Amino acid sequence: MKSSTIPFKEALKFWTKLGFISFGGPAGQIAIMHQEVVERKHWISENQFLRALNFCMLLPGPEAQQLATYIGWRMHGAWAGLLPGHSLSSHPYSSCWRSVGWPWPISISQWWPPPSTGSSPWWWP
Repeated sequence: MKSSTIPFKEALKFWTKLGFISFGGPAGQIAIMHQEVVERKHWISENQFLRALNFCMLLPGPEAQQLATYIGWRMHGAWAGLLPGHSLSSHPYSSCWRSVGWPWPISISQWWPPPSTGSSPWWWP
């Protein structure tokens, strides 16, 4: 399909959603990609998907991320190929860590003295 028929915002929304689902690991992501991108939305053909998947299996590294990068490149060009790979890997994980870790600086200041005092915390020998 040509990039003019696939809105970029719709594609970005799909890749972000897929990245946050992460159900079943890479195999599950590839299965969801196939169902959504090939069967439901018809963004690429079955033949293109299978050829890309075969090629990604030969390459070292995460297959799902490489496949998503290829599909993004195929739909919207070279610069857009980076967004699906980022949405599938680092964006969901960093968002989760930020949401879980935000209380840490507040809680650690309650029992860890500032470095300028020279004293050690109560639990340190």
